[in-house]
Amino acid sequence: MRRWLFGLFCLAAVGFWPASALNAQQAAQPPEEVDVALVLAVDVSYSMDLDELALQRNGYIEAFRSKLLHEAIAKGAIGKIAVTYFEWAGGDFQHIVKPWTIIETPQSAIAFAEELGEAQTRRGRRTSISGAIDLAVSLLETSNVAAMRRVIDISGDGANNDGRPVTQARDAARDKGISINGLPVMLKQASYFDIDNLDVYYEECVITGIGAFVIPIRERKQFADATRTKLVREIAEMPASGPEALVQKAQQAPASRLSCLQGERQWRDRMGN
Repeated sequence: MRRWLFGLFCLAAVGFWPASALNAQQAAQPPEEVDVALVLAVDVSYSMDLDELALQRNGYIEAFRSKLLHEAIAKGAIGKIAVTYFEWAGGDFQHIVKPWTIIETPQSAIAFAEELGEAQTRRGRRTSISGAIDLAVSLLETSNVAAMRRVIDISGDGANNDGRPVTQARDAARDKGISINGLPVMLKQASYFDIDNLDVYYEECVITGIGAFVIPIRERKQFADATRTKLVREIAEMPASGPEALVQKAQQAPASRLSCLQGERQWRDRMGN
């Protein structure tokens, strides 16, 4: 009797499985339309001290609380954006702090900021900008949103020294129609592992896309304003505003001022390889 009941149960399960699968497919939501899908990729390597990490996180928090950002979202053709925030260091250290979130009102933007403020900040070794770009591309391709523009926002204080060459990751993103903008953090004098002209490195080796730009941060007091300026411009696709020393377009960068493998070479020299 038990064997018969077990067989009947199996037949019933097999019979109902296609319908269940069909229902699951029907229940799947179509991609949500947004003006921009924005990935915020934030460096938390050990070269960033605790004060810098706090300033960096607070810069994004204050930006999403900003009325200027709320207005930029509202003025979009659709009036909403999708955003995700992750922290990265070396190629094997990537942590998604905030998964994809739809923001279309000041309240939803402020809620995003508050949740970001409550999240723990982690730290890791090495610097893999290429790994951060690769993860960002993967997140964009699995976001389940239909975006008019797709943008990766990279902030960090050093050159790529782990993972594949940064130009390979950058070019792969470019070929998919994804733009990359940069926020190089240049608060301290460059150490053995760092480079003096990080803003130039970002211009030549990291950013890509029509109108791609870099906003270097050279003073602690610039964090909040620079982060807000960058996000508003990315969301609204606005022309550069303010001093040209703050917003630098990629097209204005002179060619071949440094090697895009400089970070890897410095790391090998330091390690004696």
